[in-house]
Amino acid sequence: MFAEEVELELAARRFSGADYAVFALMFVVCTVIGVYYGFFARSFTAEDYLMGGRNMGLFPISLSLIATFLSSTALIGVPTDVYLHGMQYLYSVCGIVLMAVVLTYAYLPVLHHLKLTSTYEYLELRFSRTARLFGSLLFCIKMIVSIPIYLYAPALAFSQVSGASIHLVALFMCIVCVFYTSLGGLKAVVWTDVIQAVTMFAAVILIVVKGTIDNGGLSVVWQRNARSGRIEPPIFDPDPTVTYTFWSSSVGMFCIMLQTHAFNQSMMQRYLSLRHLQAANRAVWMFVAGAVTFLVLSFYCGLLMYATYHDCDPLTTQLVTAKDQVLLLQVMRTLGDFPGLPGIFVAGVFSAALSSLSSALNSTAAVVLEDFYKTFFAKPLSQRQTSLLLKTTVLVTGLVGVSLLFVVEKLGSVLKMALSVGSMPEGPILAVFTLGLFFPWVNSKGILAGGTAGLTFIAWLTSGAYLATTRGQMTKPLSVDGCTYNFSTTSSPLPDDRDVFILYRISYMWYVPLGCLVTMLVALAVSFLSGGNDLHNVKHQLLSPLVRGFLPVKATTAGRNCLVGYKPVELQTVSRSAPASTYHCTTNFQ
Repeated sequence: MFAEEVELELAARRFSGADYAVFALMFVVCTVIGVYYGFFARSFTAEDYLMGGRNMGLFPISLSLIATFLSSTALIGVPTDVYLHGMQYLYSVCGIVLMAVVLTYAYLPVLHHLKLTSTYEYLELRFSRTARLFGSLLFCIKMIVSIPIYLYAPALAFSQVSGASIHLVALFMCIVCVFYTSLGGLKAVVWTDVIQAVTMFAAVILIVVKGTIDNGGLSVVWQRNARSGRIEPPIFDPDPTVTYTFWSSSVGMFCIMLQTHAFNQSMMQRYLSLRHLQAANRAVWMFVAGAVTFLVLSFYCGLLMYATYHDCDPLTTQLVTAKDQVLLLQVMRTLGDFPGLPGIFVAGVFSAALSSLSSALNSTAAVVLEDFYKTFFAKPLSQRQTSLLLKTTVLVTGLVGVSLLFVVEKLGSVLKMALSVGSMPEGPILAVFTLGLFFPWVNSKGILAGGTAGLTFIAWLTSGAYLATTRGQMTKPLSVDGCTYNFSTTSSPLPDDRDVFILYRISYMWYVPLGCLVTMLVALAVSFLSGGNDLHNVKHQLLSPLVRGFLPVKATTAGRNCLVGYKPVELQTVSRSAPASTYHCTTNFQ
């Protein structure tokens, strides 16, 4: 077979029967887990359904955290980004490690000890019910925006190897995920995450090992990438319009990860399902080890992609039509002669997406029940009514996500979507909680004004950037000099974006830090102008351990009695509808 025919056959290669069997097995396992926890190990209460009875094991929770964070963005988006732009994004691991330090010392001791079901209960305890509803609304916006992004990458991957419609694949995936999530609750989500995390690592390791061998070894892969400038030291350029520098990657990832792990319901829900703070802290560091390992493997997959196509870029030759399809072309080239192995990789992509999707659905159900229903309706629900509300929320949220796929598929690469459009509410959420934990004089008026300003600013910046900028980040060198098949390309001069408004040219890695900064500045100003809080009335257990010592000595007795050596505490009230000021601390310390 001529070289031209080989390349064209690779581009058109489809799944074999063995690949479909492996792929289907993953869905069957997820469904069985959902059926088991839905019918044979039923979650009888909302506490069991949403929090796993607060008695989950450390190992499955840690793997669940890894699977939820990685999603298909890391599995497909990171290698594609390295292939096009080099290794600057890898330095974001510095932000992940720093996040773990800050989370375990400054944030997690407060939130875990309060024994919350919804993370946003904290905002009512610290500020007001309105602030809690505002935080919950920001979270729901985050989930609605993120779910179609979770769906897009695996649907694109499966479409490439099967020829199926992206929208039908996304709908099928959503149906399966809604089924096992609505049946089994958090326990089903966590244990499917365990299976999915193992599948993801297996998929990446297959590509790393076989791809390295096919390219002639690690030295060849390294040399080809080094010559192209993809392997480079950190860029310390402070220019915020440069997409990836050490500062944008590390600081941007630190803010994204801190918001995700400290205040995002889908992640905090897992930490709160562990009985002790010590276990939650260990879960943080186990997550860091797994996430960093996976990101390094994904980064290396990007190097493999370039080593394979260093002299014949499939994007330029239009062998593939989308940036995120290059990795799938690499997979079929590397594993296509081994029936079943491409199926493992695509199953890994789906596993990553299903993990993030199921977490989003389950956590949204928790927020709807705890923050919206219980706030507006005093009548308690029966067990049957609670189950119906939670399952209906899961179903409706999933369907909304599928419908938004038509918009997401037109927005660009998976990684950029996740870090820009998907992160719009993250800056304001990070700021609102940080203000509550570290700035005792900030009041509810400041929080609402700041959060609204921060969300409006980032929404304007994101939409303006997508409309105004046309060329995106410049890619590293790509060559077609070694192509052995005929191709035709259509190219036009790239528009010059230098005349575009400077804020629209800011790297999307800065969106979360900017949203946080705007929110904090406005909140501090409004709190100051409206008189702020009386520091004597701020309860110590609602503040970070790092600032408690700076409060006045004559703080409220209730607030000081709740602080006993970081032991678990409970905030109780006669009624959930009572104002935050009626909450008081019990003395059931350990």
